Amino acid sequence: MSIGIKAIASYIPEKNVDNIALAAEFGETAEFVEQKLGAIKLPRKAASEETSDLCVKAIQRLQQQELGLDLNSIDALIIITQNGDGEGLPHTAALVQQKAGLSKAVAAFDVSLGCSGYVYGLYILKGLLEASGLQQGLLITADPYSKVIDPSDRVTSMLFGDAATATWLHSDPVWKLGKVHYGTDGSGAEFLQVSNGRLSMNGRQVFNFASVNVPPHIKQLLQLGALDEEQVDAFVIHQGSAAIVDAVSRRFQQSDKFIKDLTDTGNTVSSSIPLLLQKYAMQSQWQNLVISGFGVGFSWASALLYK
Repeated sequence: MSIGIKAIASYIPEKNVDNIALAAEFGETAEFVEQKLGAIKLPRKAASEETSDLCVKAIQRLQQQELGLDLNSIDALIIITQNGDGEGLPHTAALVQQKAGLSKAVAAFDVSLGCSGYVYGLYILKGLLEASGLQQGLLITADPYSKVIDPSDRVTSMLFGDAATATWLHSDPVWKLGKVHYGTDGSGAEFLQVSNGRLSMNGRQVFNFASVNVPPHIKQLLQLGALDEEQVDAFVIHQGSAAIVDAVSRRFQQSDKFIKDLTDTGNTVSSSIPLLLQKYAMQSQWQNLVISGFGVGFSWASALLYK
């Protein structure tokens, strides 16, 4: 039995912010938005929507794919979020279990990770299922930063979008999980944090962290997996900003294999990688993928997916 990714679905709120118009209010140009940030639209959840509601809508989209998903057969549920319902107690996973109608026998818990959370979550869930002799789990990402963004902060208000994804892990996967490589550096904690309910970010420090640490980290992963760049069909990395994706990809000979697609979503934190996998990888003929998430913590994780 090999637990891997069977299907992915997503929910992106219809309401959005016009980022070019917002940038003009801060004295920034459309060129800056398009080339450096990369996000023209920033999805925003409705005021009445909680994080758990976004999660449930992503699960419902997964059910609509008609692949035979039976929520009563889900053995484990993990929610990746740092902005859960209310004040964080109880855990959002318990609320999603009830709202989505999952079995009361399900293992359900939150993981407090941001942009690296999807990669971590895949292996946490895979390990839990395999260690327990179970076969099916749901990995949900939902981190609506709109709950903590200060609208007057030009650094963060033009960057983040709200979204949720649901990944079905199963013993009969489309994508199997290969080698994984992790990293943590808590000395960068102050550069991206929430204080008094508001998000603050030192954009230059976060950019420097990603551009310096992520390329060698991915190259170390390729060595672990005994793969060359040429054997990788696509690099699916966290969409922190257009500038960050460009900075990382420039360090590779196969830079054209790095997907950059955040025009209509912005930085969706832990949801960025599964959004790309759903759009580009699930129906593809690709055989080998690299995924890499990095950000708040500082925390980073990269992994190989294969068929």
